[in-house]
Amino acid sequence: MGNLNVAAVGTLGYAKDLGKKGTVSDITIYDMKKGHDTVSILEPTKYPERINSLYFCVNLAEMALVVVDEINAALGETILMLDCANVKRGVFILRNYLTPDRIAPLIKDTVMMNYTFMADDPIAIREFLLDEASKVKPHGEGKGIVPIDHHFNVKGVGTVILGYVAKGVINKHDNLKVLPTDRTALVRSIQKHDDDFEDAHKGDRVGLALKGIEAEDLDRGFVLTNDLDMKVSSEVKAKIDLVKYWQAPIKEGMVMHLGHWMQFLPCRVKTVTGDARHPEATLELEKPIIYATGSRVVVHYLEGGKLRIVGTIDL
Repeated sequence: MGNLNVAAVGTLGYAKDLGKKGTVSDITIYDMKKGHDTVSILEPTKYPERINSLYFCVNLAEMALVVVDEINAALGETILMLDCANVKRGVFILRNYLTPDRIAPLIKDTVMMNYTFMADDPIAIREFLLDEASKVKPHGEGKGIVPIDHHFNVKGVGTVILGYVAKGVINKHDNLKVLPTDRTALVRSIQKHDDDFEDAHKGDRVGLALKGIEAEDLDRGFVLTNDLDMKVSSEVKAKIDLVKYWQAPIKEGMVMHLGHWMQFLPCRVKTVTGDARHPEATLELEKPIIYATGSRVVVHYLEGGKLRIVGTIDL
């Protein structure tokens, strides 16, 4: 069974002609299924008003479907987000007589230089995505990590969370830490696209029924894991790799937001040193960030007007 997570960005509403509408929040999920192969198409419902809607959508994806009706500031910001999140696979759908040469300057020196172009044909796109999903084999090994998107109580079942496997493997009956708390929870069952499974691998969107914790004790962004090397910290000291369009200096006292997995956390710049284009900053967070060594964090500045993406941090 192959599963592919696709970010449908650029033009909201395009995915409704590709799949069956599922979960709706600041991300709308459309599901496609053919045999044992599945595709989850993610649209940033609240974008461009809320940049975190775009971040969550792109962060969850292994591939992007970029539908371009016009070249504007939102498209530029979307391209920056895809590049910062390192989404290396994707397809452009150009409409309103736009041609690849109009896009080329925007994607120069980004991961999108390798994206392909397809005609605006939902049937062909649907078949293409399902074919790509069929090539995906269960992957990921070692300890599992599941960032939580939704959490609720189901009568007769108990606590259920929806999320995705960011790393490794999760098995039925695993006893998982619930970070950033000191609680643990037992995985009673695993569902993927409404079917029951014994395990889930990296990239799978999952529903987990949990024992040992109540839904009201959870929050979006919490992480379920059996990886003992996970880090939880209320302060981050790291070098910020600024995007080339960001010109303002990073100053003490600035309030920014860190995007990692399903976390979008406000932080304040405590100290800043080094070169203006490669500053090293100490960031104090209101809530602790949960991460694994080597994680990439996307830094946002919500007061940045048409440019709200500052850069990236590698932890």
